[in-house]
Amino acid sequence: HPKVVLEACYGWYWAADTLAAAGAEVHLAHPLGVKAFSCRRVKNDELDARDLADLLRMGRLAEAWIAPAEIRELREITRYRGKLVQLRTGCKDQVHGVLAKLGIEVTCSDIFGAWGTRWLDELPLPQPYSWKVASLRALIGGLAAAITVLEQVTADLLAGHDAYRAVQQLPGIGPVLGAVIVAEVGDITRFRHPARLCSWAGL
Repeated sequence: HPKVVLEACYGWYWAADTLAAAGAEVHLAHPLGVKAFSCRRVKNDELDARDLADLLRMGRLAEAWIAPAEIRELREITRYRGKLVQLRTGCKDQVHGVLAKLGIEVTCSDIFGAWGTRWLDELPLPQPYSWKVASLRALIGGLAAAITVLEQVTADLLAGHDAYRAVQQLPGIGPVLGAVIVAEVGDITRFRHPARLCSWAGL
């Protein structure tokens, strides 16, 4: 039952699970906490591994929480939804950029709503701008559909979840933000008191 330190780097999930299944006591090093102790001019994997082992041995390892599989899966969904929303926003910004280049005044608050969609459908644009706008609108539609699916999957996963219902009682927090909070916080009991949670969240 060795104690093993694993840095929270790219693709660490499988390594932590494999080590734990083999009987190791896995500790996940927080990259920012470890960076504060590393002041060597020479850096390589072997020296970094020695530093991690020393920090664990001395009880000075800055650790990150190893979330269980169900929390990791929920995070995967909520974080992916966030990425898709960013992509959709970028596509919408590009449509506005094309209209600005052509000097076309936008007279409605949302050109991607019902009225704006009809307005864009009837808007005569020269090439290649017409093709670009049509392509962007198709991407926006596909992203919106994927986002809707992810929101439904999240709602299904969290149906009956006490913390998910509780956090939505706070003003301004709905199903989407509530799911993000539940996914990122995970097991609330890992924080000994509210101040620890606030510190972790940067509040």
